[in-house]
Amino acid sequence: MKITIIGINDQLPEFSEERQMIIASAKYFAGGNRHRDLVKSFLPEKHYWSPIVVPLSGLFEDIQSRTGNWVVFASGDPLFFGIGNTLKREFPDAEIRVLPHFNSLQVLAHRLGINYGEYPVVSLTGRPWQAFDKALIEGVRCLAILTDRKKTPIEIARRMISYGYTNYRLFYGEKMGGEEERVLALDLDEVVNLDFKHPNCFFLKKTNDAIPAGGIPDTEFEPLEGRPRMITKMPVRLTTLALMQLHRRKVLWDVGACTGSVSIEARLKHPHLQVTAFEIRPESEGIIHRNAQKFQVPDIQLVIGDFLKANKEELAVPDAVFFGGYGDKMEEVLNDVNCYLKPGGVIGFNSVSQKSRNRFLGWCFQNGFEITNQHQIQVDDHNPIQIFIAAKETKRKDAK
Repeated sequence: MKITIIGINDQLPEFSEERQMIIASAKYFAGGNRHRDLVKSFLPEKHYWSPIVVPLSGLFEDIQSRTGNWVVFASGDPLFFGIGNTLKREFPDAEIRVLPHFNSLQVLAHRLGINYGEYPVVSLTGRPWQAFDKALIEGVRCLAILTDRKKTPIEIARRMISYGYTNYRLFYGEKMGGEEERVLALDLDEVVNLDFKHPNCFFLKKTNDAIPAGGIPDTEFEPLEGRPRMITKMPVRLTTLALMQLHRRKVLWDVGACTGSVSIEARLKHPHLQVTAFEIRPESEGIIHRNAQKFQVPDIQLVIGDFLKANKEELAVPDAVFFGGYGDKMEEVLNDVNCYLKPGGVIGFNSVSQKSRNRFLGWCFQNGFEITNQHQIQVDDHNPIQIFIAAKETKRKDAK
């Protein structure tokens, strides 16, 4: 099977003689609706067109069932977060040739006269917010953004403003390389009222060097009403998170999140983490959301209600759990946590009494968890806190 992927922009293409010959010799073609409108005059009279629409299963079935040479039209560079990567992955044995054009961000950079090599690229085209949020938390100076019909410039700007990332200026490009091309320089508050069209992309550049700060004083968090001391104290949470070695982890569950202090500190220190916060108190939902906004921490997934009754099947599986709240059901909650925690994952636990210490250590012994770290900290006039890190055993190599 031979697939040739030809990159075009939003103008009527001027194909080279080589590309015209490739098109003329093919029978099967694929691309978006706008691609077909642009190239229809070059297509042979008898041809088959497979529209590229989500889901892509229809395209894959067409290519698989129709033997012969395929030509796929794509925007810009097909290997730049494009269909070329998808086809290479789906048809690893196919002979795939790529004939690229400038991608939209390159064209925008050319119009603006900027060095786009300084701008790391984040694609939000059909992708989650995680990479974008990570870049913001890390204080990346420059960003290049690819959008889609859900994560539009307006939605992106609103999200940035909501979490306090207002120290960026946006350089916007629309329908790049086409007759309706438009380039604008905007502040974020101007973007939320932008009359935009697809496709579009933009560059972000910081206007100052401010970045979110970790090590947050306890008094800076909005507390539970009437219970200002009910928070994992800053020296304790920072020590616990450090001992959990979260730089090695991917998914953290914060069980008994209360005000969200642990979730927020974890994301600030390790913005690659996917964090899910569980809290039984309904009033904590607003508190955690407001604290996350205040300290510029987007994308903490929040589950309100009894942890034991929560539907966790569709959540990312944790390799780290901070065990901050359990009511009177320590063993039941730990058993449930253990059902999801990956082998080699860790549980961080802060004990405030000898009874809770003994219950936790007893459960760990019965369930094959190894205590890898144990420390005691006393903050001001509070009772001493014992910090435990328990590691779940990995499966033995000879296990069947």
